[in-house]
Amino acid sequence: MTKILSGAFNRRRFMQTTAVAGIAASLPLSGASAAPKKGGTMKMGKAHGSTSDTLDPGLSENGFTLALLFGLHGYLTEIGADGGVKPGVAESWEASADASSWTFKLRKGVTFHDGRELTADDVVAAINHHRGEQSTSAAGPIVKAIKDIKVENPSTVTFVLDGGNADFPFVVSDYHLAIGPSKDGKLDWKSGIGCGAYKLTRFDPGVIATFERYDGFWDDNRGHFDAVEMHCLVDLNARTTALVSGEVHAIDRLDLKTSGLLGRKPGVEINSVAGTQHYTFAMDCRAAPYNDVNVRRALKYAINREEMVEKILFGYGSVGNDVPIGPNQRFFNSEMPQTSYDPDKAKFYLKQAGMDSLSVNLSAADAAFGGAVDAAVLYQNSAKAAGIDITPVREPNDGYWSDVWMKKPFCAVYWGGRPIEDLMFSTAYQSGVAWNDSFWSNERFDELLLKARAELNEAKRREMYYEMQVILNETGGVVIPMFASYVFATSDKIGHDKFASNWDLDGERWMERWWFE
Repeated sequence: MTKILSGAFNRRRFMQTTAVAGIAASLPLSGASAAPKKGGTMKMGKAHGSTSDTLDPGLSENGFTLALLFGLHGYLTEIGADGGVKPGVAESWEASADASSWTFKLRKGVTFHDGRELTADDVVAAINHHRGEQSTSAAGPIVKAIKDIKVENPSTVTFVLDGGNADFPFVVSDYHLAIGPSKDGKLDWKSGIGCGAYKLTRFDPGVIATFERYDGFWDDNRGHFDAVEMHCLVDLNARTTALVSGEVHAIDRLDLKTSGLLGRKPGVEINSVAGTQHYTFAMDCRAAPYNDVNVRRALKYAINREEMVEKILFGYGSVGNDVPIGPNQRFFNSEMPQTSYDPDKAKFYLKQAGMDSLSVNLSAADAAFGGAVDAAVLYQNSAKAAGIDITPVREPNDGYWSDVWMKKPFCAVYWGGRPIEDLMFSTAYQSGVAWNDSFWSNERFDELLLKARAELNEAKRREMYYEMQVILNETGGVVIPMFASYVFATSDKIGHDKFASNWDLDGERWMERWWFE
């Protein structure tokens, strides 16, 4: 059985105060199942995880640790199934007239798993974990704009920014920005204690994480399972077999070419949700030959995007245009010409670079995305007509994100995307940020990024984001051939409401949102 669900982002405009958001969050979602039941042990098979994984939220970089953080911790805000921002451990927030100052009111009665009540001091320590030159957090770029954090009282905290940011409540929903307990003024992430729906009982990196429901969780409408087991099953066959045999109740990242057959198995449901997920090939713009923009443009014209969508995604997605912003997003540049497969144009740009031919290696593994090695082979075949010789290099799954990504000069990558343009750009495309995996730098892009963030006029913001996408399309170091729907399989015993589309598996909040029928 296949469920095709809308992933359109129905993002609300921000108001000076979010009383309306608080009301909306209390309304029931339209869903697929009846009222949730409590009980049972949920077992998830994840195509992610590595022996190098850590509980440090600033270093989380795959779907396994992302889901772990959401189950374990609370966040000031969260993204709902409609793509809008919802209250989390903050029950409301209010902005100054220029959106350069944001005050969050914390819920009463939110407690950590050790029984201690969450206060504004914990929020300060949690966010400061990602700030400053000494921080190693990948969230550094998105909190860089915070000049000061003020504790107004134990349940109220104010963020003072270096400029206006109309999207700041979206920013603090980022999965890195978990609100954990503070110890001596710093985030105590090593203890594994959070204030989320589940307590961590075991964490064996690259193997398994187990949880039990926290009875003191503030929201009775979430956290329905008694216990959860999340297994690291990077191998596709092992993952699929575990689902079919009933060893796990859900898996992500299916073999798309056989997903139809899998859906015919008794008790198995296939779910497809369109969102911001995109698959990429990142080039190191510091290293030859990728430091030449003409080489980068040649490689963009040498890939057959339609073939990728057909043969790698099997129709579960759409063609990309070398920008990480999807057509469902607010400021997607629908006027920008589509870069299409054109070997003659690729040859033209090679000549502009002073070359008649080009030979490069392309690193890939299924850890990057399902079918990444096959995608590299397709890229190799299409590029031949342009005089470009691409040699696919199959890399090990384990250690791919620590040993290959941002280490090898040309490699396959997956991105879940971000709910707003500013978050995506400031996380992976702003000059010098930790996850700029193409090491690309453009002064005009950086200038527009700061201006668009502070601009409250919607039309002016749109103009800026449109220009940024053109700059990235024409000069960027990332080939983005396709946007991939989130396709995952669940047991028909799993109950759920409408799936969120900001991440895989219901925004990776399956642990707290799903239940057994």
